[in-house]
Parts: sequence; C-alpha cells; structure tokens
Amino acid sequence: MDSVRDSPSRGDLGDGRDETSTERADRNWNEVLQELRVLQTGTQILTGFLLALAFQPAFADLTDGQRLLYLSLVVLSALSAIVALAPVALHRALFRLRAKPDVVNYGHAALVTALVTVAFLVIGVVAFVFDVVVSGSAAWAAVIALAVVLLGLWIVAPAVIRTRNGAGGKR
Repeated sequence: MDSVRDSPSRGDLGDGRDETSTERADRNWNEVLQELRVLQTGTQILTGFLLALAFQPAFADLTDGQRLLYLSLVVLSALSAIVALAPVALHRALFRLRAKPDVVNYGHAALVTALVTVAFLVIGVVAFVFDVVVSGSAAWAAVIALAVVLLGLWIVAPAVIRTRNGAGGKR
C-alpha cells in the first residue's frame, strides 16, 4: 500500500476520488478494519478447533511429531491473533494524536504479516488433520496442493491483476 501521506491536500488522487489526505486515511483505516474482521473470524474458528482438540480422548494417541505440530499450530494461532490486533492497540495508543496515516501504514504491515501467519496456520491445520486421520504422506500431499492454491490466489492472481491495471494505482 502506498503511504497515505503521498496524497495532495484535496483533489482527485487519480482514482476519481475527491478527498483530503485525512479523509483518505480514514477510508483506508476503515478498509484495514474490515479486512481484520474477516481475518479474525477465521482465525478464531481455527483457534477454537485447535484448543478443543487437546481435550479429546484420542489426543493421547498422538505421536511426538504430531504433538509438536499441534503445539506449533497453537502458537501460530495465538501469534496471528496478536499480530491482527496490533493495529487496534496502536490506534488506541495513538488516539487523537493525529497519527492516522502512521496507524494505517502500520495496520497494512500488520495485516500482511497476519495473512502470512494465517496461511501457515491454515495449511498446518490441514496437514495435522491429514497426518492424524490418513498418513504423513497424505499430509504432505495436502500441504503441497494447498500451497499451490494459496500462491495462485494470494500471489499470482493479484500480481497479474496489478500488472494489467498498471502497478502505480493508488488507493
């Protein structure tokens, strides 16, 4: 995301919007919040799933490797929640200090970091389930398949669209 400080004081930003830099920062902050809400819902569901597993009778049958993977996923789940909530904590800490452009840029960086963390979390949860239910080789097959889909949808498709639309488009 381009810095919200790049915009003129008022006028068309090249995207047909007539807004001040403050209005742009407010709009961008609202977009970050919406994206965080979507991300947090999925993360909370995965976290609940993971936490519930430890209390299932079959949990005692896990191998040491499966336990290590499980605990790694619990840590990733907590980390994704912490990172996704960081922009909100920063916003509270800087409330009314006229730092909205900095909060938006921080929020963008935290959101991208949270997306990467959640990507590893989702793929890891599927790998864990496949490993427990089917086999380790099935888990690796699922990891590879999901990684290809994730890279295609989250990296390749946006890159293609960005190239088609010209990489310099501002928000």
